[in-house]
Amino acid sequence: MSASPDVDIVELRQQVEVLREQLAQAGRLTAVGELTSTITHEFNNLLMSIINYARMGMRHKDEATRDKAFDRILSASNRAAKITNSVLALARNRSNTAEPTDMKQLVEDALLLLEREMRKYRVAVDVELDDVPRGMVNGNQIQQVLVNLLINARQAMPRGGRMIVRLVHDAEAGTVDLVVRDFGCGIPADKLPHIFDSFYTTKSGPDDSGKGGTGLGLSMCRDIIEAHHGRIRVESTVGKGTAFTLKLPVASATAAPAATAPTLTATPNTPTA
Repeated sequence: MSASPDVDIVELRQQVEVLREQLAQAGRLTAVGELTSTITHEFNNLLMSIINYARMGMRHKDEATRDKAFDRILSASNRAAKITNSVLALARNRSNTAEPTDMKQLVEDALLLLEREMRKYRVAVDVELDDVPRGMVNGNQIQQVLVNLLINARQAMPRGGRMIVRLVHDAEAGTVDLVVRDFGCGIPADKLPHIFDSFYTTKSGPDDSGKGGTGLGLSMCRDIIEAHHGRIRVESTVGKGTAFTLKLPVASATAAPAATAPTLTATPNTPTA
């Protein structure tokens, strides 16, 4: 006796959810993979700094020189620890729950991971982070979205340029707004309504850094933001640049702890550009 249509639909939905989670995990690993070269070079620079100052401290016996060497070694080590923690946070397969999150720290961690890449491609990042309430978000997922938007913005300015990352509180809407604004090539009006479609991309292939476009990035970003009951907006003008705005819910003063926080399940929706 064949299964009823209702049972088939339930099984299909379960399979879709499993595939969505696998895709999200692949997205996290892809983001880490794309940062591997940048992070490796950064660690190499930090290690060389530690080695050179350790040698300097061993050669010179005076207290002032040794204190300076120890200070530089400690500074480089602390930076390496911050980078490591940021990478682990991005790669970690956390549960799909939201909890009150320090949005300012989340943004700073993402920018730390991409700091060397921005310098390499001559992109100046203007950071405007207001003191905002904690957001009710899954920090791992939002950092994944932010890294994707930052890389896209950098790629939109292949000859370098300026980028703005802004964090503000919209008290009237009850949201924390995260803006990533580039002054690059912009997106043509006929392509703008499709940028959140799965498998759609405006990129022709990998750039000289090896990063390309599969068409999955912005689609996944949209699904993540909408699962947070937030909104993602985009404004773009050819030749002037593009601005993405993430509007994320503020955590209430009585927000539930992580163990009982709401589960975030991404469901496809009609994108608004």
